[in-house]
Amino acid sequence: MYLPQEINKARVLILVKTYPKPNTSYGETVCTAGLLAGEKWVRIYPISWQVLKDSQKYPKYSWIELDLVRNSSDFRQESYKPRMGFDENIQVVGKLDTANAWEARKQYVLGEVFTSMKDLISLAKSDSGKSLATLKPIEIVDFLIEEEPEKDWKKQWLNKSKQASIFDINSDGIVNQQRLVRKLPYKFKYKFLSAGDDTPRELSIQDWEIGALFWNCLRRSDGDEDVAKQQVRKKYFEDFLNDNEIYLFLGTDFIHHRKNAPDPFIIVGVFYPPKTSQLSMFYKEIG
Repeated sequence: MYLPQEINKARVLILVKTYPKPNTSYGETVCTAGLLAGEKWVRIYPISWQVLKDSQKYPKYSWIELDLVRNSSDFRQESYKPRMGFDENIQVVGKLDTANAWEARKQYVLGEVFTSMKDLISLAKSDSGKSLATLKPIEIVDFLIEEEPEKDWKKQWLNKSKQASIFDINSDGIVNQQRLVRKLPYKFKYKFLSAGDDTPRELSIQDWEIGALFWNCLRRSDGDEDVAKQQVRKKYFEDFLNDNEIYLFLGTDFIHHRKNAPDPFIIVGVFYPPKTSQLSMFYKEIG
């Protein structure tokens, strides 16, 4: 077994927070992943972001502590959920934000790094069923932006968000209107080569960070989507490639992995330690 059925007081270094999505059962959910005790990958889902207190809304590279139990509805070996559900007392117990944060992060993140997508896909299809990993691409070939066919969330998700629950009512009995995070109107992708590839691969980037960057660029450009898209492209394809090392946090899509798709992986995060000690923070995380 990859890890025990239950893990009490699990201490996890958070490396991944995907862009929030509505869920008819759990409200607005975020898929979180990180390194248990700084070593082994674990996925934590569902986490209902709307229910968490402000003190529990952990940024990336935070250490959190909570009790975990294996997610029986998810066959992937790394998948867990909070043992007590949304009332779980998630505690933020630290953060890698010291002066040498990138070096400290690299000590954990680069403990196991793959260079070949073929190797990763083979492991995903094997008995181990690996579904989370760090990849160092050989070359980033392009950054693609594709328009989403639907500009808003599904109607049933929007309707669900308007329904009051015990979490939406304050001590005075007044319903707090819950607002969903806006759906991204575009899909962002990296086109890249990994070891052994004859042709470039395309994988979508579903990290919260890139969504936050787009909305901040849109605000700065007074709503001009073309300008916002170009600024996102510049950051991920020009600035990162010139100034940073690029590693990709990869995770399998649940449905594609279950159906044994040729390539079940998506990019759930980008790790970009600077080539120099200087780093210009260009985005502000939402949530």
